[in-house]
Amino acid sequence: MSTRSKSRVHSLGASLGVLALAGALAFSSTALAQNTAIRPPSNGPASVADLAAGLLDAVVNIATSQKVKNDDDAPAPQVPEGSPYQRYFDEFFKGQGNQGGNRQRTVESLGSGFVIDPSGYIVTNNHVIEGADDIEINFANGSKLKAKLVGKDTQTDLALLKVEPKAPLKAVPFGDSRKMRIGDWVMAIGNPFGLGGSVSVGIISARGRNINAGPYDNFIQTDAAINRGNSGGPLFNMAGEVIGINTAIISPTGGSIGIGFSVPTELAANVVLQLKDFGETRRGWLGVRVQPVNDDIAESLKMDAPRGALVSGIIEGGPITHGEIKAGDVIVKFDGHDVGEVRDLKRVVAESPVGKAVDVVVIRDGKEQAVKVTLGRLEDGALASADAATGDEGSKADKPEAAPLPATDVVLGMKLATLNEEARKKYGIAEDVDGVVITEVAPNSVAAERRVEAGDVIVEVGQEAMETPADVADRVEELKSSGRRHAALLISNKSGELRFVTVRVE
Repeated sequence: MSTRSKSRVHSLGASLGVLALAGALAFSSTALAQNTAIRPPSNGPASVADLAAGLLDAVVNIATSQKVKNDDDAPAPQVPEGSPYQRYFDEFFKGQGNQGGNRQRTVESLGSGFVIDPSGYIVTNNHVIEGADDIEINFANGSKLKAKLVGKDTQTDLALLKVEPKAPLKAVPFGDSRKMRIGDWVMAIGNPFGLGGSVSVGIISARGRNINAGPYDNFIQTDAAINRGNSGGPLFNMAGEVIGINTAIISPTGGSIGIGFSVPTELAANVVLQLKDFGETRRGWLGVRVQPVNDDIAESLKMDAPRGALVSGIIEGGPITHGEIKAGDVIVKFDGHDVGEVRDLKRVVAESPVGKAVDVVVIRDGKEQAVKVTLGRLEDGALASADAATGDEGSKADKPEAAPLPATDVVLGMKLATLNEEARKKYGIAEDVDGVVITEVAPNSVAAERRVEAGDVIVEVGQEAMETPADVADRVEELKSSGRRHAALLISNKSGELRFVTVRVE
């Protein structure tokens, strides 16, 4: 992931054997001599020693190992029979075979985690244990237990482990991250650089951060010092509740510069519960393709300001079976939650139970309207479909190789023709696509600015279905005469994938 000023977003796992600690402690004799003149600040934060003491035992170090194929394809070295060094070579290359491609080496790494159930359930990041052949949990009292993977969720980078303790473990509860405010004190405990049991304190610097780590980004940003090896460790509030799982940092070097990110418990708690109950996540699915609402789209749809998620298409076989939601609707509220932008909708839908009947508020024809939808289940394949949303700068349709058909009208820099069988064959347009075919787009026109291309099909203009080029021209003139500056066009590519684009009609 790219960041500003050549910084990078790093996951916080730490590899063994890469940590080199060097330094010296120097004390000034002058400062010691003047020690009596030094006074602590009278208004500093209270000590967190008692809080930390009660939490350290619930935070664990996670050591993983993974066998990987050696990248070196060279054969293992051979020594003459009877050489005094033969036994050393035999020990070093034992079990690795004679060919380099068959040799394996063990990669070890460290991370953090925390106990959420005295019976032995432990939460961490998925990237801490991903691909591991062996997972070992190191507790604060020095004991060690082997762990098995209960379940993982790559979309939120969370994983749930299970150990079998002889006695109940110290566990910590989840708190409500929604109650946390910018400026609230927080405490991180983890395993930075393999040092184990390290405590740092800071504040919440920001909420709702999107760092493009996944479709449900909603990170808490903190300046509490977290580093490589803190991955999977808890971020506590001052009541000793976990309100975040430390996951990533922004840093040019990989060390803490005071910008760390934690998955909030408002997102993590439900994921962990599902992993515990089912060994997998079971997310709600609305079955619509959505795209952002920008200023132009808001104006063309008679909205007072950009908000919500614009429905660009309904996924076939999804939960929308009776037209409850239509292409061109703008979803502004879902199950009582305001939808400010597309990622708000994705997150709240995913967190909703499968099969739940929810109230959805949409803007249709300039007015708010309430509909009820029963959610389906988001499968892996459906995730790709749901994320196929495109904006005005969305995916280009394949350019046709044939020359354009004769056009009967030119509108907004586009030559248009009736979509008949000849046009379908010429451009390879699917049978279930209806509308007006675009046969040519003038360079530097308003349509070309929006990446509209020959072979695209205009399905709607201003939320009205189009059948002929004359329909498009008349609707554009109608929008211009009503004072509209932009027209919202529902465009289909040849395979039927829909997207909304806005073009200037002034």
